[in-house]
Amino acid sequence: MIPNMKKLFSDSLTGKRLIMSIVSMLLLIGVASFATYELTKTQVTLVIDGEEIALKTHSKTVDELMLENDILVGEHDFIEPSLETELTNDVNVVWTPAILVYVTNDGERSPVWTTANTIEELFEELNIIVEDYDKIKPSLETKLTEDLQVNYESAFAVTLNSDGEKKEVWTTSTTVADFLEAEEITLGELDRVEPEKEKFVKANSEINVVRVEKVTDVVEEATNFATVSRNDNSLTRGTEREVQKGEQGKVAKHYEVIFENGEEISRELIKTETVQESTDRIVAVGTKPVEQQVSRGGTPGEWRTFEATAYTAYCVGCTGVTYTGLNLRANPNKNVVAVDPNVIPLGSVVEVRHNGRILGQYKAADIGSAIQGRKIDIFMSDRSAALRWGRQNVQVRIIK
Repeated sequence: MIPNMKKLFSDSLTGKRLIMSIVSMLLLIGVASFATYELTKTQVTLVIDGEEIALKTHSKTVDELMLENDILVGEHDFIEPSLETELTNDVNVVWTPAILVYVTNDGERSPVWTTANTIEELFEELNIIVEDYDKIKPSLETKLTEDLQVNYESAFAVTLNSDGEKKEVWTTSTTVADFLEAEEITLGELDRVEPEKEKFVKANSEINVVRVEKVTDVVEEATNFATVSRNDNSLTRGTEREVQKGEQGKVAKHYEVIFENGEEISRELIKTETVQESTDRIVAVGTKPVEQQVSRGGTPGEWRTFEATAYTAYCVGCTGVTYTGLNLRANPNKNVVAVDPNVIPLGSVVEVRHNGRILGQYKAADIGSAIQGRKIDIFMSDRSAALRWGRQNVQVRIIK
């Protein structure tokens, strides 16, 4: 029995050694396989939003690598190299996910997918060139975030005429009212702007600020006096005597005057006030009948010495019509003299002699303010002859 047990024990040890050998071999194969698997992996660096991650992968392409790491690449994302690129050792795969922002460019709003980091980078992508007077909100340095609202207004030039100055102004204003506010221009109650406040501002347009001023201007003016005639039977008919001198009055005229940019454009009389009343000129008019004889003791037919001047129908202040109604311009050949009715009655016919020569017979048909006493004024149709006559002494006698 003992020999049998020894044999059985010997067989048992042989089986254990076999199992151990098999297990050892399997372990060796596993380790070798694992080592071979690891050694055949590709070494890559995955860069996500600037953060580097070192990876070992059996993926053949960039697309398989992203799927292996549960990364879904969107159509607007940045991926470099492309998804179809085969992986090699030490390659860098850069992935930047895109975000959605909204850009309003001169009033037109558009959704934009971008991988830019800031608004400045975004504008470079969109080929938007920002000039000095353009407006951007928020600023160019602002970091982009999902659903960020970006507003851009490009400036344009207009011509501004205001307060005596004309200049070019760059603006992003949409209406004239916005423009005035941006330029800190305040309109007075009467001021206006052209075009009107609600109108839209366009490039190269002209904006005119009109300063309007309303004032009251008071102007004093003289008023003429009236001449009042009063009958006086102590004066010979045809004569006059000033009893009271006339004096001009004075009125104040109130005008409403409108100025635009300092220039008067309208003037309206709104009120007239009397400052000083005028004084009438009073003239006594003779009504006493004229005696048909030479005054101061003279008798008809007697020669008497007179001072004689000459006048024409076209002298300054003359109407060409005599005191008695004779039109000398229509009758230039009439022999007429102006006389003092108190000396030579109107209607008389007189004879005039000069230096012993009879000049002719003349009708006493006119008077004159300067013809007083022994003075006569001889009518002459020729102005040159009247000027040559001047002032001379003559002899005069009444014929009838």
